[in-house]
Amino acid sequence: MKSNIFKYIFIIFVIIIVVIAFFVIRNNENKQETEEETTSTEDEVIRQIRLGIAQCDTLNPLLTTNKNVQDITKLIYEPLIDISSDYKATPALATEWAKQDATTYIIKLRENVKWSNGERFTSADVQFTYDKLKENASIYSSNLEHVTMLEIVDDYTVKIYLDQEVPFFEYYLTFPILSKTFYDTQDYYNTGIIPVGTGRYKVENVQENYITLTKNTNWWDRDTKLSLEDITVNVYDSIGELYNAFKLGNVDMVSTNNINIQDYIGTMGYSTKEIKGREHDFLVLNTQNTLLANQEVRRAIAYSIDKNNIVSNVFQNKYYTSSFPLDFGSWVYQEQDASSGYNPEQANQLLTENGWNYRSNYWQKTINSRTQRIELNLIVKASNSTQIAVAENIKTQLENQGIKINIQQYSDEQYNLALQNKSYDMILCSMNLSPNPDMSLFFGENNLANYSNEEITNLMSEVKNTTDEEIIKKDYARLAEIYKTDIPYISLYTNKHTIAYNTELVGEINSNWFNPFCGIETWYR
Repeated sequence: MKSNIFKYIFIIFVIIIVVIAFFVIRNNENKQETEEETTSTEDEVIRQIRLGIAQCDTLNPLLTTNKNVQDITKLIYEPLIDISSDYKATPALATEWAKQDATTYIIKLRENVKWSNGERFTSADVQFTYDKLKENASIYSSNLEHVTMLEIVDDYTVKIYLDQEVPFFEYYLTFPILSKTFYDTQDYYNTGIIPVGTGRYKVENVQENYITLTKNTNWWDRDTKLSLEDITVNVYDSIGELYNAFKLGNVDMVSTNNINIQDYIGTMGYSTKEIKGREHDFLVLNTQNTLLANQEVRRAIAYSIDKNNIVSNVFQNKYYTSSFPLDFGSWVYQEQDASSGYNPEQANQLLTENGWNYRSNYWQKTINSRTQRIELNLIVKASNSTQIAVAENIKTQLENQGIKINIQQYSDEQYNLALQNKSYDMILCSMNLSPNPDMSLFFGENNLANYSNEEITNLMSEVKNTTDEEIIKKDYARLAEIYKTDIPYISLYTNKHTIAYNTELVGEINSNWFNPFCGIETWYR
């Protein structure tokens, strides 16, 4: 009997061992299959992208006059202060900056930085770059317009002196820094040398038709992992060739302000990110003009202009309407208006409430025993056909509302003189915006609209002298509110900036018009 019991126990034990063995083997097979699938997926990921340059002149970022090159060199060189995807000044080669007084800044440099050739980065490199920018005309020369001296305090501290107070001066420290020790043994003007930088990538190879960039193993930011191992930058003779290469799939990304880009690359086979660009057009209303000194007249003009009509009829919807100079995505002002502000009924009500009468197709009012109708001159550049078309559109819209407009076409010299002397009723202006959120052009002393407002003055002073981001955002929201209700200016439209990229390119495409490679650390295909 005992023999049979032991026999049954043995059989059950064997069965349990076989079942366990089966599940262990099966689990190992599943794990191996998963690992094989993962390995296969990783093998399929391409850790390299292809970019393009049209008419490459030099890889020296201080000497280039080419926007393509300027963009590419942001991968190789670094500034003291960088600009984030929302246009905020962020630490790069500088870790801190402090305003000692109105015209003096202390800049603390990062101490663990090496150039791609292994040499140590110090304040001597900043001094060298500063000297070169002062010696030679460069696309970055204007950054140092008000800098009178750069003083080395120690290896990792510099002091900068200005000839006048410059609001948000840190935004001017965005020029790339070059290596002094490298150029001590190299010809600064030699376009054929392989340069060194402190950026994410280094130049590995320079050929006539392409440039190869690889990961910079000396990059100081150990916490940021770069997905891309290599970047091939193809060099083309013209922008047309570059666009065609993208269309054919030989370039993975292009960044452009060209509003007709689809005419060159078509509409299919790629993804796009369209954002507000830096070209901003606006009307200046001279608040010292007899008529425009009246807020109701300025507001009636703003309510009578349909910006969507301008964007549709003049720009074929290839521009964005705008209501404030900083509504391009700046961190200080994140609001995006759903409406362009067009409200002709509100314009009529405003004028009527303030004693204006609509007679003989125009608004008029008796002032000092004289009948005064709303009639204004609008100055535009005769050389700018697009500006003339916009002015004609505005004239038609305002005259349909009973506001008489005389367009005056000035030569470039006359136009600039009128701006300088502020001798205009209204003038149509265009400017290239900066990441710098300074609003002095619009609200500072001697501003374009001859506009003064005590609250504005106090707000401008506060944002200039605080580092509290919540206060800055609150103050800019109020600045925008005053801008859009008191109407010393009317923002009209902003161009489109397009990032077109290969559909196989994945990662965070946080590109902006200042730097198309924001977020590149996550890219792969």
